[in-house]
Amino acid sequence: MVSNVVQHPETIASRAYSHFFLHESSTGVRILLIVILAVLAHVTVKVLRRLSEWLTVKIHRQKGAFGVMTQRPKFDTVTKLVVSGLAFIIYFVAVGLVMQEFGFSLTAYLASASVVGLAISFGSQGLVQDIVIGLTLIFWDAMDVNDMVEIVGPTNSVIGRVDEIGMRFTKVVNFYNQTVFIPNRTIGNVSRFPHGGIDAYADPQIPVGVDPQKVGQMIANIATGMWAQFGAIILSEPTVGAVELSQGGSWNFVRVHFKIWPGQGSLIEATFRQEVVKSMRALNPSYADWQVPVTYRAGPTSIRSLKAHPPS
Repeated sequence: MVSNVVQHPETIASRAYSHFFLHESSTGVRILLIVILAVLAHVTVKVLRRLSEWLTVKIHRQKGAFGVMTQRPKFDTVTKLVVSGLAFIIYFVAVGLVMQEFGFSLTAYLASASVVGLAISFGSQGLVQDIVIGLTLIFWDAMDVNDMVEIVGPTNSVIGRVDEIGMRFTKVVNFYNQTVFIPNRTIGNVSRFPHGGIDAYADPQIPVGVDPQKVGQMIANIATGMWAQFGAIILSEPTVGAVELSQGGSWNFVRVHFKIWPGQGSLIEATFRQEVVKSMRALNPSYADWQVPVTYRAGPTSIRSLKAHPPS
């Protein structure tokens, strides 16, 4: 009695398999069942993809134990790749089963598909290279979405913010807000800019005989005005340090830290310097351009900011 209970589910399963997939049912019913199963499997894959995206966003917001893995936007690219691969396999097998119902050999179908795939791969070597290099960029952490990078290829280079790392193209938004599609196989070198941009430092000297705090506030107002006017180039609010004494020198200066778009240093070296020199000459007519040196460093120094006030 116990043995019959154990074997009963297997008997039902074998009967269902024989009825639908062997010759106990019509060809049309079997084909319809194959299509329905393929569609259901594809929908299941799509649901799993949506679930993984939702889980990624939730974990990222809560900064849970898996935040290190899922907080990177490229994780979504890998998820899309896996889902697309599963969907292709599902429909590939479904087509083979349908052809089998019409008398075609499933073994011959798989063999011919392999030959066709091999021929396509030889004719689409560029596509294969794009996919391989795209996977390399993703798994070897060469760059990430929202990184500020310079991508150098065989003929030119592109500086911009990474918008998407795909299997065929990497999308970069450049300084002119243009979306540049770069084929992955043309990516030669990738240079990441630290902290999302270039750190530029201007050290205006304070004229002798004037109030250093007053001069520092004037420079802070100029820097803030530059940021308001050139927000597309100056990526964050400038920081103006306290008055400092030069090492080994006899003059005071203040340090202004700008975060700027790569390749746009002329805004600080020309425009900001000219504005500071013009303001300082009102206090000391002999103030010169060389008294506002501009340098670039890998990262910001620790400085105390001065709040700028609107000019009177």
